[in-house]
Amino acid sequence: MGSATVLAPSNIALVKYWGKKEGQRPWNPSISFTLSSSCTQTELRWEPGPFELSFWFDSAPKPAFLPKLEQFFDRVAATVPEIHEHRFEIRSQNSFPHSSGIASSASAFAALGLGLAAFRQLRDPDHPPIDLHQASSWARLGSGSAARSIEGPVVLWGETEHFSGSNADYGVRVEAVHPIFKHYRDTILLIETGSKSVSSTQGHALMNGHAFGPARVDMAHRNTTDLLRILASGDLEGFVDLVESEALVLHALMMSSIPGYVLMRPNTLAAIELVRAFRRETGVPLCFTLDAGANVHLLFPEDFEQTVHEFVRSTLSSLCAEGAYLCDALGMGAKILNTNGLNPA
Repeated sequence: MGSATVLAPSNIALVKYWGKKEGQRPWNPSISFTLSSSCTQTELRWEPGPFELSFWFDSAPKPAFLPKLEQFFDRVAATVPEIHEHRFEIRSQNSFPHSSGIASSASAFAALGLGLAAFRQLRDPDHPPIDLHQASSWARLGSGSAARSIEGPVVLWGETEHFSGSNADYGVRVEAVHPIFKHYRDTILLIETGSKSVSSTQGHALMNGHAFGPARVDMAHRNTTDLLRILASGDLEGFVDLVESEALVLHALMMSSIPGYVLMRPNTLAAIELVRAFRRETGVPLCFTLDAGANVHLLFPEDFEQTVHEFVRSTLSSLCAEGAYLCDALGMGAKILNTNGLNPA
């Protein structure tokens, strides 16, 4: 019997990934902030035997998740065939609502990707160091955005000629980041909790044949190049403009798909208008971004934390489901908490 317990964060994309190719590879490059507190903690246990999976979430068995997990383990087994010679038990819990547009699949599969890296290392008598790029590549096979949750605080995934080492198989840490961006905050307004009406997998598939698909790919490459420059220089105004544009383009692509769908809610739009008015009136470089859901991520430098949180408490919390919001910050990615017989160091 072996085991590994992994803590993996969610991430929030700044340049969005939307549309994927074969092998869970992206149509376009994306850049994200890795979060700190919005995490999945997963204990992966294994023992020799015929391949079998069991999955527990929040201490309760969840067989409905098994088909997706079995597909993921089968994909990883293409490079780690000994997976099919073991029984696995997965026990997982989130620090935030799952399936509500906060990239719970990213943190979940990042945890499993790193957990399987620990599994492989434990079985190797030489105990080679865990390869984070390999863990990211495996995480991608479960959820594309999970490739960006292995490292932090800023990660690029997808090929672009303007970033050396960029890769469609795994996320790569962005090193050239101005100090002001290294300590950014992300307060997440929980406009709506519970499962989304359309999954991200279904949404990505609708990009095939999308009327605006080629233009979107071109835009994403330009915005990736621009954002790398913005992050390196500390250009807050440029950051606000680009990040908000990317968020709205993502939802415009959803709405203009065939069939089209709307994941924003009236309170999402109300929050956006209030954030823009607050920025005009105060000069605080607060901006919003959106994942593929109704919830709103508020991004801002840590120096404005008290001011922004007072604005959230006094004004924006009334737009949230039961007044709920999450206060998060940038983090350094997934980590192994403990293992059976493995020293993570």
